[in-house]
This record gives sequence, structure tokens and C-alpha cells, in this order.
Amino acid sequence: MSVLPEERVLTTLHTVALAVQGLQRMGIDIERVLEGSGIQAGDLASPTRLVSHAQELRVLANALALSTDPALGLLLGKRMHVSAYGMLGYTLLASRNLGEALRLAIAHPALLGTYFQLDLQAVGDEVRLSASGYRYDPALSLFNTELCLTSLLTVVQDLLGESVRPRRLLLAYRTPAHAASYGERLGCPVEFDAGCNALCFNPALLERPLPLADPVSHQHGLQQCMQLEAQLHNRHDLRDLIRQQLSGDLIECSSLERVATRLHRSERTVRRHLQQLNTSFQNLLDEVRYDKARQLLLNTDKPIYLIAEELGYSETASFRHAFQRWSGLAPSELRR
Repeated sequence: MSVLPEERVLTTLHTVALAVQGLQRMGIDIERVLEGSGIQAGDLASPTRLVSHAQELRVLANALALSTDPALGLLLGKRMHVSAYGMLGYTLLASRNLGEALRLAIAHPALLGTYFQLDLQAVGDEVRLSASGYRYDPALSLFNTELCLTSLLTVVQDLLGESVRPRRLLLAYRTPAHAASYGERLGCPVEFDAGCNALCFNPALLERPLPLADPVSHQHGLQQCMQLEAQLHNRHDLRDLIRQQLSGDLIECSSLERVATRLHRSERTVRRHLQQLNTSFQNLLDEVRYDKARQLLLNTDKPIYLIAEELGYSETASFRHAFQRWSGLAPSELRR
């Protein structure tokens, strides 16, 4: 069984279908876009067909290689409307206001199909819808960041029923050759090398009522979304789902309670299932911490105290003791 997370995480076909449609408009055959992914053209008509992130990434890599547009991520993101997300999309539309809708989307990452950890938080006099924690193919990092943030903006505009613009777009990477396309297609100032990836809005926008709000439809849709996400989760090994959450954010996921909440399960249920799998949350936490500790010690020059903080330890001594227990070595000895 593969240990690669992109081969275990399942998602719907909406992003693949979008990429195929976008490349078809450029005169490129479906078969070339789907090549090597294991997805057939006929699969695109099946609403229940699920694919792995690895398959989806192969299609996106093909699309980027075949396209003549260096800003393809921006182009596709502008076309990814809220209706592409199925039941989640319709539930978002029925939400009371924009803030409620965005928090709902963030709470259901499996249905959103995102490669990122999304967050919505106030920073100073603005609210930021941010995307972090990307851990798949580095060659597709810029493309997927463009696709993610632009599609989120499209969703915001669809929900409000108007072409609102962010105050600014923050991007963590350096200025690309096609930088001019950002302002043209998003209609807002763009800051590169900003330290994070985020759409920045006026906080008052979150309180804006949605024109299609309906409390009954919203509650019904929410129940269906939870059922759909549970079905997706049930196709994964619970241990891998927990490892995925831990790998994405060790600090925020350092307790079983928090991880269970993210997986939409009770803490008691998760603990019982882990016992049936002959493991525990602490064992999985130690595994992920040990793997990340080795990567940071061997591949970076970060001081040990900073590595300890990144792994969620409040004291460096606790990290040193844990690493000695895991490996039989002190952290400094591994670097020699």
C-alpha cells in the first residue's frame, strides 16, 4: 500500500473536468490532458466517480505542459464557479451571509478538494482568506496556488452575486514572469514575497447577506455535506487521515480533540477506532513528529529550539528527550 498522501486522498472530478474543458477550448484533445492519469474521457460524465489527488495532479501537470498560457492557474480558477462543488456549493449559496459560507467551506476540505489548509482570520483592519500547508509536487506549487486563490475569489463573487474585488492579494513566492496577468484577471493590487498566500477583504464583507440565503435549505444541505464527507473519509485508513491532519499543522492538531473535530467525528469514536487498529493518537503524533524532525535536522540549518517549536513543543528539553526516545540519538548527533 502506498504511503504517499496524494495517492490516498480522494476527491471528485470537478477540477479534472474544468482542466479538460479549459484545454479543449485551446484545441487540445481530451486524451492528451488525461494521459497517464488512469482517468477515461467517459468518467467525466459520472457524478459519483472519485479520483485520487495523484490522478488529479497528473491531469493538472499535463494541462500546464500543454497550455500556451503561463497564467493557466488564474484562468481555470476564474472558471471554477460555486456550482462546481455540488452539494457543498448549493449549501454555501443558501448560507446566511458570506462569513458563514466561507467558514462552512473551510470546515469541509474534502468536498472542496483543496490541497491547502484554508483559514479565515482578521489581521489588522482586514480579513484574510489564506491558503497554506501545500505539500504536493513542488513544480505545481505556483500553479495550484493560483488556482486555489482565484477559485476562492470566484466563489466569493458567485455567493454575493457581484464582482467584488479583494483589497489586495498576498503571495509568498517571488514575482513570476506573468505577474501582469494577476492584476488584469483579479482586479486588485498584488504583493509578491509577502510571506503568505491570502485574499484580503474588508471585514464588513463577511456580514453581507447572501441573496439566495435559505435557512431550511442550508440545514438540509449541511446534513448531506456531512454524510458525503463521511463517505469520503470512510474510504481512507483512519490512521492516514490523522497523519494528514498532523502533517498539515502539528501545532493546531496536537490534541485528539482538535483532530477529531476536523474529521467531523467524536473524540470517543476516533479513540475507539484507533484501539481497534492497535495504535493510539500519541503513537501517530510521535511518528509524524519524528519524521518531520529528521527532515528538518538533515535538510535545514534551523536551530534545534526552532525545530522544537515547529513540532509543537513548548520546551526544547522535551523535544530532546522525545527524540532520544525515538532514535537513541540526541538531535545534535543526527546532524554530525
